[in-house]
Amino acid sequence: MTKTIIRTEKLCKTFSSGGTQQHVLKNLDISLLEGDFTIIMGSSGSGKSTLLYALSGMDQPTLGEIDFAGKSLAKFNNDQLAVFRRKHCGFVFQQIYLLDNMSVLDNVLTSGLLVSKNKREIVQKAKELLKQVGIEENSWAKFPAQLSGGEAQRVGIVRAIINRPIVLFADEPTGALNSASSDSVLDVFTDINTKGQSIVLVTHDLKTALRGNRVIYLKDGVICGDLQLGAFSENENLERLEKLKHFLAEMGW
Repeated sequence: MTKTIIRTEKLCKTFSSGGTQQHVLKNLDISLLEGDFTIIMGSSGSGKSTLLYALSGMDQPTLGEIDFAGKSLAKFNNDQLAVFRRKHCGFVFQQIYLLDNMSVLDNVLTSGLLVSKNKREIVQKAKELLKQVGIEENSWAKFPAQLSGGEAQRVGIVRAIINRPIVLFADEPTGALNSASSDSVLDVFTDINTKGQSIVLVTHDLKTALRGNRVIYLKDGVICGDLQLGAFSENENLERLEKLKHFLAEMGW
């Protein structure tokens, strides 16, 4: 039986602004399974990113419970949450937050050495992962400014998975990339998911959503639909696209 890695119960998030309260997430019950590539979609303001930040412990919910790999996030203080995220979560954002004054390899190593003090092991793992995502040795000494957008994002993914996170969280990771770079980054996500990496990804892009095996649709902080697409296959792409388009049309997207 596939293991549940994140489970929420009555998850709520409320923001106060100008004396009024905005209910962004409303009583969400979600179970995310190990090995899944879960896509979160919805219109602007639907609560997609807020949900991602809550699930990953980057932001605390107003009410409700989040069980992450058998741990209740509500029982952690801010420092404990930071340590938990560092060990068990990876993050990739639309903005690529590589350190400008460090080489490609050092950007990855810096993240890895925050968790492990075995430098030899981390160096070997970093080099293996960089090769895996198509960043060859002649680019390891380059600085981020010398990389294309797609290359920089692939380095960002390596940095996010160097510590073998339980879940890789991504928020619009291809939003700032051109089509070719976007495809190369999506291929990396698909590859690492095939190798067992659990992924939760927020997107508004159809091409990106097609890579997931599950699509959760949010509207006004409520889950309105939950589509099982199955494992990604290029051979079935047109069929998947029609299924996804039909689902999104039903959701009013």
